Amino acid sequence: MSVPIPRKLWEHPDPESTSMGQFRRELERSTGQRFNLTYSENGKAFYDMYLYSIQNRTAFWDFCWKYFQIIHEGSYTQIVDESARMDSVPEWFKGVKLNFAENMLFSGSPGNTTGKEDHKVAITEVREGANKDAVHLTWGELRKKVGTLIQAMKANGVVRGDRIAVCSANSIHTMLVFVATTALGAIFSSSSTDMGTKGVLDRLLQIKPRWLFMDDFAVYNGKTIDLRAKMKEIVQGMDSVSEFQGVISQPRFAETPAEVGSIPRAQTLASYLEKAAGNDHLEFERVAFRDPFLIVYSSGTTGQPKCIVHSVGGVLLNANKEGNLHMESTSDSVALQYTTTGWIMYLTAMQTLLFGARVVLYDGSPFIPNVTALVELAAQEKVTHLGISPRWLQELQQANIKPREMFDLSSLRVVTSTGMVLRDALFEWFYDEGFPSHVRLNNISGGTDLAGCFGVSNPITPVYVGGCAGFSLGVPVEVYDSTIEGDGVKGVPVADGEPGDLVSTAAFPNMPTQFWGDHSGQKYFNAYFGRFDNVWTHGDFISIHPITKQITFMGRADGVLNPSGVRFGSAEVYRVIEGLFPREIADSICVGQRRPTDSDERVLLFCLMKEGVAFTPDLVTRIKQAIRTELSARHVPMYIFATPEIPTTVNFKKVELPVKQIVSGKRIKPSGTLLNPGSLEYYYRFAEVEKLVRESKL
Repeated sequence: MSVPIPRKLWEHPDPESTSMGQFRRELERSTGQRFNLTYSENGKAFYDMYLYSIQNRTAFWDFCWKYFQIIHEGSYTQIVDESARMDSVPEWFKGVKLNFAENMLFSGSPGNTTGKEDHKVAITEVREGANKDAVHLTWGELRKKVGTLIQAMKANGVVRGDRIAVCSANSIHTMLVFVATTALGAIFSSSSTDMGTKGVLDRLLQIKPRWLFMDDFAVYNGKTIDLRAKMKEIVQGMDSVSEFQGVISQPRFAETPAEVGSIPRAQTLASYLEKAAGNDHLEFERVAFRDPFLIVYSSGTTGQPKCIVHSVGGVLLNANKEGNLHMESTSDSVALQYTTTGWIMYLTAMQTLLFGARVVLYDGSPFIPNVTALVELAAQEKVTHLGISPRWLQELQQANIKPREMFDLSSLRVVTSTGMVLRDALFEWFYDEGFPSHVRLNNISGGTDLAGCFGVSNPITPVYVGGCAGFSLGVPVEVYDSTIEGDGVKGVPVADGEPGDLVSTAAFPNMPTQFWGDHSGQKYFNAYFGRFDNVWTHGDFISIHPITKQITFMGRADGVLNPSGVRFGSAEVYRVIEGLFPREIADSICVGQRRPTDSDERVLLFCLMKEGVAFTPDLVTRIKQAIRTELSARHVPMYIFATPEIPTTVNFKKVELPVKQIVSGKRIKPSGTLLNPGSLEYYYRFAEVEKLVRESKL
């Protein structure tokens, strides 16, 4: 049976001119290989090169290392031991030493000689509602400020391997801490200011930082929030940590730095910088390829977050590959990634500096003073690379905003969407009504665990409706049969087009090296390698299109719905709700319920109604009929209820697992990374769903 090809929405008019095209030609010259670059609908475009990259890992990554001209010292004796088991987390490029900050401040993309001149603008900072009051920092100013902070950190005792944490906005101050920390060979960790005290401490108490840099105020949704009470709570919570020296209060509003004399072990940033004594000398501690430079965190929605440690070399090499080839970042790029500092996309924003690009930092709500604020900023700053979420696109669509008719977006080249599944209707709206036709919609997935992507697009293959356009070079991806039971079992690949677990079958450079504090390595093993023998299981439920090679994400594997043995992802249900009920339902969450006494799983759907819209039996009937028609009778939830709130992380990702556990009869302790942990209380009543249904009929 032939498989339908989704609608083609975009393709590059001259793929040979792209950075990926140039890379392909150089790779062919180096290896003697020939890769098909022509457009076709037989899956050959780009895919030949991808297969080479995963089947010849040593040769491919050796070529990448030389191609990207990364600043380093020493030479490697081995790329990687390909005979080593993947779950041993083999070492890459042993013998090389390098520094992330040095590459940020001085190197550039291949052939780039002008991107980091002192007079050019490197950073632009904009606060919510203040588009016209942008603050600019040139490369020369950036280097001086980083040099001053480096010297202040050294004078305040920071050495290689120390952890330096921030709880701060996406600002110039935070970026300076990131660069200075990595320059010294110390390890950077970030939390956003909208995270609760418990969530911040859940992270800090595990990594034991020497210093915490924290904003004194925050701004969001038109409100200014004094953070000093939270600052005091965090300092008190760190009393037992001997390594912790104190907190440095960063002035969010430079004209009025806050008084912090009443907070124990607190000092202002100005006081901290005095230790530099006017010295702004730049220096860089080059460390081994595998050495840690960044700690990021799992969402921890049902418990303490895992502290994921990334290596300086792995992230730097992958950032060059993804940024230069998949994203087409150059010294002419202007990048605006909407993100908090507590999300992996903050790293993505910072990495853009590697190419000599200008980075636009935005702090606050993207909808203040109106829903077009971020688009207006992108037009104003002539942004070439815009990073957003499907939820943001949905808000524009529902408000009937057509950015291309309102603003000059001629500079825009790539819009990257991530954070949740991007439904098909938004793909089509993006090109039919929303954005200029020349813009490439780059739907990506991967994230925190690998500081990179499993699913991504690239400039030499078309964009079709749905999913991620394809694979990331050098990262082996397969789909395994998720119905096989047991842990540590031998995985079985499924045919393209069939759904299953996303796995990676061989080591890649940007695998995390460890979990901080996991001395035995057991937590790391359980997280990625416990499911299938010697294979990284990522936790997503996906399928690969047999012709286009698109990767379709259908939800998290731990949220896969399985009524009567029929497995499907919650994202399939969300697509129906978002596509057919946008005027009635603001959001929804779909989970499976299987209590200890249940012989089978049932599906429960909870709907958050739009303001002024009633939840009625007629709506329930229409929802069930729509799901039956669009999907199948097996997809129809047994019960549909209204809910007052959808639980989300501080990065606005809805979290299914806690709700699934609660309705299945478990009592859980919510993580501090939840934006609205109190919302979970509502769902406990549904552990006795039959009783609720009976009472509603009385």
